[in-house]
Amino acid sequence: MNIVIEQLQQVTPDDIEDLRRLFPQLSSSASELDPAASTEIVTSPTTTVLIARAQQKIVGTLTLVVVKIPTGVRARIEDVVVDENHRGSGIGAALTREALTRSQQQGARTVDLSSHSTRQAAHRLYLSLGFHIRDSSMYRFQFDDNPLLATAAIPPIQN
Repeated sequence: MNIVIEQLQQVTPDDIEDLRRLFPQLSSSASELDPAASTEIVTSPTTTVLIARAQQKIVGTLTLVVVKIPTGVRARIEDVVVDENHRGSGIGAALTREALTRSQQQGARTVDLSSHSTRQAAHRLYLSLGFHIRDSSMYRFQFDDNPLLATAAIPPIQN
C-alpha cells in the first residue's frame, strides 16, 4: 500500500470525516472536530498538521507546533494517531521523521512530546527514533471543575 506523507493545507469535508474517525482512537475525551477550528489550526503559522494518506483516506496524523520564545525556537509534537488498521506499518515513524526534519529546518534544537503511559508501542517508536525520557515534571491546570475558578477568579499574585 502506498502511503503519502503531506502537510494538510486546507480542510475538506472528507478530511474532517477521516480525522473524526481517527481522534477517538487517540483519546476518548477528544472533542468533536469542528471544521472552522480545523481550518484555523492548519492555517496557523505555529502549527503544521502532517497527514498520512492511503488510497485518498487519512490514516494517520501528527501536529507539529513550533514557536519562537526568548530562549530559542521550541518544537513540540502533539496528537499523533495512526488508524488502528494501519499501525505497525511505519506510518507513525514516517510522520515523526517528517516533523523532526521540519523542526530542524525552522531552527529548533530539540523536539518535545509526551505520551500517555499506556501507549507502550508509541514509547518504543519514539525511543527507536532517538527520543529519550526527560527528567522533568509536567504540570497541568485544568479549567473545568477547578475550585480556584469556581470562586470567581484565580487569586492575584501578592507582591
